[in-house]
Amino acid sequence: MSAIQLNATVELNALAYAIAAVGDKQTILVEGDMGSGKTSILKLLARLLPKHVPVYFDSTTKDIADMFVPMFDKIDDDGVVRYAVNEELGFHSKKPIILMIDELGKANPSVKNGLLRIMQEHETAGGKKLPDGSIVFATTNLGAEQVGDLLPPHARNRITVVRMRKPDHKEWVEWGQSNGIHHSVLGWVNENPQVLQSFTELSEPSGNPSTEEYQRHLDDANPYIYHPKAKWRTAFVTPRSLEAASDILWQADKFDKATVRLLLTGTIGDRAARDMQSFLELASDLPTNQDIKDNPMTAKVPESPAAYCMVVQRTLATIEYQWVSQWMKYLSRLPKEAQGLFVNAARKDDYHKQDVVVNTKEFQEWCMANGYMYFNDKK
Repeated sequence: MSAIQLNATVELNALAYAIAAVGDKQTILVEGDMGSGKTSILKLLARLLPKHVPVYFDSTTKDIADMFVPMFDKIDDDGVVRYAVNEELGFHSKKPIILMIDELGKANPSVKNGLLRIMQEHETAGGKKLPDGSIVFATTNLGAEQVGDLLPPHARNRITVVRMRKPDHKEWVEWGQSNGIHHSVLGWVNENPQVLQSFTELSEPSGNPSTEEYQRHLDDANPYIYHPKAKWRTAFVTPRSLEAASDILWQADKFDKATVRLLLTGTIGDRAARDMQSFLELASDLPTNQDIKDNPMTAKVPESPAAYCMVVQRTLATIEYQWVSQWMKYLSRLPKEAQGLFVNAARKDDYHKQDVVVNTKEFQEWCMANGYMYFNDKK
């Protein structure tokens, strides 16, 4: 089957459903910006297909000799060679599998060739087949990123190639609310949507990339993200590095400010680290959770929109049933925009504390008083 090259981009969840639907017959290669969450498709598919076994195969760490090992055998009286298949490919499974071939474009040429029959026919060169119903898909970075992702035409023609778009800031914040991302990171991303822009969306400046003027053009366009021609930008913001920044901030009380700054700089880049640390200074404008629990009608109300966002994001991550009532009283003192931010996030199907919040009397009363649909209208 010929490859389908789409001009448009597809978001991550839609790709997961597409792979679940056709992946037992056609291998989809997901192209996308580095660190944008391509490998998380395997987790989504595992939830969609709970009877399948998820299998991760890192093609960049393999040579052809790692994939198939010759074994001497006999058929009748004739000596033959059979092949033992690498355990990471999952052919030994008794159940159908979801095989993700990660970083296909960076694999050794021999490995790419060795994977062709697996991707097209779900079969190895030795004739061993995957269990019926197994799904195969692959991931790779964009060729324009210039990090070594190449696929020859004969390989590309055997698969379906689809470009995955990066999540926008709202999508990523919603994901982060259910995945333990630090509230300060969520607040900063919410206030700075440009940090999740793709470099492919930027206009190409004219001139010589080695000149200072060219570099200034790139920094003016977006100083936070990866750009293949911004060679001086060794660390940058991606969904993956934002998650790493969150890990650092959850432990920030163990370091001084200078160390936190250095750790963030090495994770998301100097400009992003400076801006995020400035954003962290807003924390002094926030009431503590304990203040809200003890004194919801007198606890400090932040003065800036960014601080409203931070206190809402923190609450979404930490709220428990025992203090929903106090929080809803406090929430009524915040601007309507902040109230809507909390309520809309709490009503999302994938919010991990949804049942803690939406089944309470206080939450339902707020929805009724403010003209919202009932909490169980999940749209």
